[in-house]
Amino acid sequence: MTASLRNWQRRCIDTALKHFLSTSHFFCQATPGAGKTRMAAELARCLLDQGKVDLVLCFAPSRQVVEGFRSTFSAVLGKRLDGLIGSVGGAYTYQAMEYRDEIFWRLLEDYRVFVVFDEIHHCAGHDPLLSNAWGQQILQRIQDRAVFTLALSGTPWRSDDRAIALARYLSPEGQLICDYRYGLQEAIADGVCRSPRILLLDNQQVALTEAVETESTVRLFPSIAELLGESPVTYEDLLRHDEVIEQLLALGIDKLDMLRRSQPEAAGLVVATDIAHAQQIAQALDARGESWCIVTNKTPNAQQVINAFRHSDCRWIVAVGMISEGTDIPRLQVCCFLSRIRTELHYRQVLGRILRRMGEADDQAWLFMLAETTLRRFAERIADDLPKDLAVLRQVPMNAAGASPASGSKEVDSSADGSNDGYCEQHLEASPGTYTLGDFSNEPSYYVSFSQHYRQLLLTCI
Repeated sequence: MTASLRNWQRRCIDTALKHFLSTSHFFCQATPGAGKTRMAAELARCLLDQGKVDLVLCFAPSRQVVEGFRSTFSAVLGKRLDGLIGSVGGAYTYQAMEYRDEIFWRLLEDYRVFVVFDEIHHCAGHDPLLSNAWGQQILQRIQDRAVFTLALSGTPWRSDDRAIALARYLSPEGQLICDYRYGLQEAIADGVCRSPRILLLDNQQVALTEAVETESTVRLFPSIAELLGESPVTYEDLLRHDEVIEQLLALGIDKLDMLRRSQPEAAGLVVATDIAHAQQIAQALDARGESWCIVTNKTPNAQQVINAFRHSDCRWIVAVGMISEGTDIPRLQVCCFLSRIRTELHYRQVLGRILRRMGEADDQAWLFMLAETTLRRFAERIADDLPKDLAVLRQVPMNAAGASPASGSKEVDSSADGSNDGYCEQHLEASPGTYTLGDFSNEPSYYVSFSQHYRQLLLTCI
């Protein structure tokens, strides 16, 4: 076994090899950034060297993650994983499964195949009626035909509460069974992952001005959470507010400047809501003299843009739906979270993008976001690698058509059970800003402005 493997990877591989003596499926939950892909590649090498498998197939949720699998597996195995003649197998997206022909699937009949599923929580399965398209392909095409299967996940639960394909659950509690688990606190203690520092930005005096024709009224709110809970202003409205963007970016830029004194290659990620929002953020970065690039699902050659950023000196990458899961850019050490998506699964995957360590000196990762109630709950429980109220299989109600709700159709709103390890309140110098809601003359218009009294809540994992 390769000497450079981490201890947890060695232990996991040993456990899996023993497990495969009696059971064909193995489920590994390891915190984002811990090195699951490398572990899976080394496990595949062991099975090939022992003559237990002939081919390796990998499936992942996105093209950039698939490219990472091909690269890592090829380096470890010394053979290509491109699915062409002479290769040891192939790596594909989950979306591509339904477009593979019968000749492809016959490989599982004619050869001993080891199949790896990355971020398996994307695939709902167990009962065909409660499976999504990807889960159905696994159940019908792979489950009983592969000689061994490995499921990987850093966040092994689904927002729609459906069962994960190939997963096992305790009955009647419905608790997910993991064959090997490696949590964030373990990874930080081992020096595998950075320790996250999560800073929530709030304001002690938010003014909401309502204008109707020639009259206007002003309401004051002592926090962003109360503004969102007691006014027409939405969380997404604030994400597009120029001053909110400026304040969060200022915090991120200051922290990145500090980190680059000892880590000159360190970089930052801004998670945007949509393409127009990404462009707004890029303009704000440009105005501050920051170097940046944008990558979205509409970006031509998006993978090449990501690869170029990975090895460049560019300070910021602004992303929409592209760098939230499985993407390996170790120099990312700061993140400004400006996404409208508020599920714990997405939040943790984004945080995972800045947890990968490069060396001994980069032991901290910094995430900046608004002090919105749901996000604060997620931050307070980030030390729980497998939240008990999420990694439990619940009964999913069927609708009139006999189908279950769509994946990701609701937002997680869970009780906080973490701890606040540190609190810091500061006043930041800033000029008040305004933001307008309402575009019709016969409807009231709302203007949001912030006082100079900003405060910061700092949460740490360890």
